[in-house]
Amino acid sequence: MLYTVNDSSITSNSLDSLVRFAPKGSPILFYEDGVYNTIAGSRDEKKVAAVLEDHPVFALDADLEARGIKKIIPGIQVIGYDGFVELVEEQDVAPWL
Repeated sequence: MLYTVNDSSITSNSLDSLVRFAPKGSPILFYEDGVYNTIAGSRDEKKVAAVLEDHPVFALDADLEARGIKKIIPGIQVIGYDGFVELVEEQDVAPWL
């Protein structure tokens, strides 16, 4: 399952919830205001670096660019919309669908 964060930790606890519940190895995508959590040197850098130890982590390039974010935490993979679609396609479909 792909886990996503679209809010900054300043306005939401989405990142904290994700850290508690996302199974090891699950991909995580930061998009919209969630990309603020990926800024190198931010207050969340240690938390996100710890997430990187157990998960592949991605950030959407258009949202980074729209917010003027140039320097992100090492290890985060920047992807475009095509990469986002690929991530979704790689995930298992819920059994009830």
